[in-house]
Amino acid sequence: MKQNKIATADEAISVIKDGDVMAAAGFVGNGTPEELIIALEKRYLETQKPKAITLIFSSGLGDAKDRGLNRLAHRGLFKRVIAGHYGLMPKIGQLALEDEFEAYNLPQGMLTNLYRAVAGKKPGVFSKVGLGTFVDPRIEGGKVNARATEDLVEIIELGTEEWIFLKAFPIDIALIRGTTADTTGNITMEKEILSLDTLAMATAVRNSGGHVIAQVERIADVGTLNPKHVKVPGILVDYVVVAEPENHMQTYATPYSPAYAGEIKVPLKSIKQLPFDERKVIARRASLELRPYDVINLGIGVPEGVSNVANEEKILSYFTMTVEPGIVGGVPAGGLNFGASTNPDAIIDMPDQFDFYDGGGLDLTCLGMAQCDQQGNVNASKFGPRLAGCGGFINISQNAKTVLFVGTFTAGGFETTIKDGELQIVREGKTRKFIRSVEQITFSGQIGSRSGQRILYITERCVFQLENEQLKLLEVAPGIDIERDILAHMEFRPFIDQVVSMDPRIFELRAMGIRTELLTGDIDQRIRYDPQTNTLRLNFKGLEIDRVDDIEIIRRVVEERCRNAGKKVKAIVDYESFSIGEDLLEAYLDMGQYIIETYYEDVTRHTTSQRLRSKLGDEFVKRGLAPSIYESEEEAEIKILV
Repeated sequence: MKQNKIATADEAISVIKDGDVMAAAGFVGNGTPEELIIALEKRYLETQKPKAITLIFSSGLGDAKDRGLNRLAHRGLFKRVIAGHYGLMPKIGQLALEDEFEAYNLPQGMLTNLYRAVAGKKPGVFSKVGLGTFVDPRIEGGKVNARATEDLVEIIELGTEEWIFLKAFPIDIALIRGTTADTTGNITMEKEILSLDTLAMATAVRNSGGHVIAQVERIADVGTLNPKHVKVPGILVDYVVVAEPENHMQTYATPYSPAYAGEIKVPLKSIKQLPFDERKVIARRASLELRPYDVINLGIGVPEGVSNVANEEKILSYFTMTVEPGIVGGVPAGGLNFGASTNPDAIIDMPDQFDFYDGGGLDLTCLGMAQCDQQGNVNASKFGPRLAGCGGFINISQNAKTVLFVGTFTAGGFETTIKDGELQIVREGKTRKFIRSVEQITFSGQIGSRSGQRILYITERCVFQLENEQLKLLEVAPGIDIERDILAHMEFRPFIDQVVSMDPRIFELRAMGIRTELLTGDIDQRIRYDPQTNTLRLNFKGLEIDRVDDIEIIRRVVEERCRNAGKKVKAIVDYESFSIGEDLLEAYLDMGQYIIETYYEDVTRHTTSQRLRSKLGDEFVKRGLAPSIYESEEEAEIKILV
C-alpha cells in the first residue's frame, strides 16, 4: 500500500535541520504556504531550531508588513538568504541591511530556472540576464551586504559571448502549496491562481534527497484526482498539511475569486477606472505606445494603470497582457492581488514564462523606476535605506523589444493638478529621481542602447528617450516650463533638440479615443488581397464591433483594397468568434451590402458558431443576398476558389 502522507504542520516542519537549504514557493500571497511558515516560526521561537538555514526564493512572498516570509525575520534562523525580491519582506530586508546573514539578490528568472538545473543534476544556470547590472560579478555580483563574501555568480565565455553562470547546489527542503491532495501526496491546484515554480522546486528537492512539504486546503481519496489536474505527483511529496482557511487565502487581499482561478469569465466593466491624477497621466502616455497584437508585461505600481486605461479605452482585446509568475492574457490585478489576472487565457509554470521573456518574446514592457541617471541606467532595486530587490525586472527589461520606464518626475510630497488641459505642479517632490549616478544599476542603459531596444522614460510632465547612451528630451506636458519644472530638478542636463508637446488628449477628463487608431491598424492587417487568385481575405476572427466608427473603418479599408485591385474580387470572410452590438447590426449589414454589390464578384463566409451562421444567414436572405456561410474555412474556400 502507498504511504499515507497526511501530517500536522508541526510534524512536517520538524524534519528541517540546522544548516538545511530551504526553498519556498509563492508570489506575494499567491501560492504562499502561510500555514507552514507559521509553523516554522512557532518552532523556532519555542526551541531556537532550526538554526543557520539557507533560504532561497525566486519571488516576493509577503504583504510588505507581517505575513509570508516576514514571519521568519528572526536573528539566528538564517545563515544565508538568496532572494529574487525583498520589497514585500521588509523585515527580512532590514536584517539583510544589518548584516544579520549573508544576503544575495539575483534575477527571478535565474532563480526559478535554478530549480530545474538542480533537479536535472546540471551544473547550473547560464544567462545573459544581469550583464552590466549589479548582478554582474564585475560590479556587485548580486551581493547585498558585507557578510555576502562568496561569489555565487561568475562570468563564463562560451564561444565569443559572455554569460553569467549561477552554480547549482543541493536543496534540502521545499515548502509548496496546492488546493487538493490525496493521501499519497498527489497535488492539484484548481483554486490556485498560479502554478509558479512548484513542480521544478519539488523535483529539485526530491532529487537532492530532501523533503517536500505541501500545504493544501482539502484531502481527496486515493484514485479520485484527475491525473491531468495533478501538478505535483505524489512521488515528489513527503508531507501533506491541511491548512486553516485563514492561512490559505487565494491572495492576501482575496479569499477566493473564480475569475482569478480561470473558473469563470467576468464582465470587464467591473474593473475600476483610475482617478484623474498624475498616475493616470503617466498610464495614458504609456498606453499610446501600445500596438495591435503586442504581448505585454506590466510591472507593479504605476505600470498597473496601463491595463486600467486600456480597459477604459476599450482596447484590451488588441493585446495579450502577461505577468511574470505565469499569467498569459486577461487583465492583471494590482496591489496584494498582483500576480493574478481577471479572465486569463492561460496559466503556465514560472520557469516557462521566463524562458519566453528571456528569449525576447515580449513586444513591450512597462516598469517602474526609482532613479535614472544620465546614461539611462535605472535603479529599481536598492535606494537609500530600502532594499527592494530586482525580482523579474532585469529579465523583463533586458529582453523586451520596447521598454517603458514610468514614474513621477520627483517623489516625496509631490502634488499636481490638471486644469484646462494643462498640468500644474502644486508642490514639488523632495526627492529627485533623475540623478547623476544611480545607487544601483538594475537596468543598464549601455546594454539596452546597444541592443537596439526602444527605451522611453515617461513621467507626468515629460518623456525622455535613450539615444546613443544618453537621455534625450522628447515631449513636455502642456503647462510645463522646461527650465523651471524639468531641468531645475535634474542633476544632469539631457540632450535637447526638437521638443514637442505631449498628446493633449492625455490631459482631458474624457477618454482619449485611441481605439479608433488601433482598430484602423488592426483592420489594415486583417484585410489582405491576393492578386494571384483575385481573392480578398477578411480575417474578422475575434473582432468586436461596438461603435458606428468601427463599421466606417472596415468600409474604408475594404474599399481601398478593392479599388487597388482594379476589378471585382472574390471574398472570404472569417467570422469565428466575431461579435457585434445588436444596435449596430443594421448599419453593419448596410455597409456589407454596399461593398458586396459594388466590389465583389462572389463571397463566402465561415464560422463554427451555429447561432452566428443562422443569424447572419437570415439577414443576408432578407436583403436578397446569398448567405454562403459555412462551418469551416476549407468549405468556404472550396465554394469560391474551385
